[in-house]
Amino acid sequence: MTADEVVAFLAERRTVTCATVGRDGWPHLMPLWYVVRDGDVWSWTYAKSQKVRNLERDPRCTLQVEAGRAYDELRGVMVKAHCAIHRELDVVTALGEEIAVRYGGTALDDGARVHVQRQAAKRVALQFRPREFATWDHRKL
Repeated sequence: MTADEVVAFLAERRTVTCATVGRDGWPHLMPLWYVVRDGDVWSWTYAKSQKVRNLERDPRCTLQVEAGRAYDELRGVMVKAHCAIHRELDVVTALGEEIAVRYGGTALDDGARVHVQRQAAKRVALQFRPREFATWDHRKL
């Protein structure tokens, strides 16, 4: 995929799979909702989650977003990244609101905003900074 195709693909998809390195050395894979900001993938998750513990120990991770059912439809993006963990409540809250708007498809009302603020107190923002990309698009074969 070209750089523009990667941007468009990430904008249209809804779930990224995040692979971190577990304490035992085995990959730990988890799905996340996300937004893209200035080329970085951002997500939020519970501060006490296993993926956060793994990223605290080792910030290296791999992200994958994919699509397609038949072989000739398969396409995707794999990103090797380093993750920065943000714990500042204002950063986490703003990200939570951005994710809620993206996945809810509408602006937040006051009730939804309060819900996000309550969730933000338990969460962290994950900023995945890309180091290397691999892409595929079997529709071009």
